[in-house]
Order: sequence, then structure tokens, then C-alpha cells
Amino acid sequence: MPLSWYSRGVTLVEVLVAMLVFSLGLIGAAGLMAMAARANQAAYLRTQVSFLAQNMAERMQANLMGVWNGDYDGAYPDASAQDCAAGCAPRQQALYDRQRWSSQLQTFLPNAGASIRCKHNGVAHAPTREQVALRPPYGGRCTMAIHWTERAALGATAEPRTFSWEFQP
Repeated sequence: MPLSWYSRGVTLVEVLVAMLVFSLGLIGAAGLMAMAARANQAAYLRTQVSFLAQNMAERMQANLMGVWNGDYDGAYPDASAQDCAAGCAPRQQALYDRQRWSSQLQTFLPNAGASIRCKHNGVAHAPTREQVALRPPYGGRCTMAIHWTERAALGATAEPRTFSWEFQP
């Protein structure tokens, strides 16, 4: 039985509707891919922030004399310049740590900045070298805040983010 002009036209309309549905599905998938890429980048940056914060906390824990003396307190990035190839005193080590951490902040985070503040909770004096060698607990707490920007939705401006952490070195 030969196909009539009507049945041939219906088939053409069916193909056009199928192409429209398929195209809408592709547009939705493309939007989902863009959103997933932004979410993946945000997760990457937040992971870097976590690693950087832990890195500086460990540096501070290794140099408690520098922490007691307030050598890590301040704003970052820092223009400190210190070479510890031949060894350093606690203050010099703190300056070296500030320099290295500032460099890492600028390398791994867009528009990065940070601040560290340590409070001694009423301790009247810094421990001696012998006391530090015994690894007494630090009698205070430190607060670290790291700021950076994340890429926002398409056409929007970058969004500022902050990670705040209170810890005891």
C-alpha cells in the first residue's frame, strides 16, 4: 500500500519534534557541565585553603618560640625575606615561614589574603629554650582567616570567600 502525502508529513513532524527534544536535552546537559565545572573549581580552591591552613599551623607548631613572641601574627601575603639555608633562630624561622606561606597563598588562591592572630591568655613570659624542648602546651589560641575569590555564575562578578579557623599550635 503506497504511503499517502499525509503519512509522509506526519513522519517529518515526528522527526522534527524528536530533534527538538534531543536539542533541549543537549542544552540542559551543557548547562549541567558548566555548573559542574564551577563546582569542581570551588571544591579545588577550598581543598587548597584547607591544605594551606594546615601547613601554616604545622609550621607554627614546629616553632613555638616564634608563636610565643608573636612573630607569626599579622597580615599575609607578607614581603618578608629570610634565607634559612644555614639555620635560623626562632624569629628568623618565623620570617622564613611567613615568606614561604605568602608565596603559596598567592600561587594557589586567586586574590588571596590572610591574617593570623595569637592570644597568650595572660601568660606573663615566653618559655625558655629548655621548656620548649619539653614541648609544653602553648598557653593560648590562634585565629587564622584566609580570604580568596571564587568564580561566580556566568556573567556575575567573582564572589569573596573566607575560611576562619581557631586552633592551638
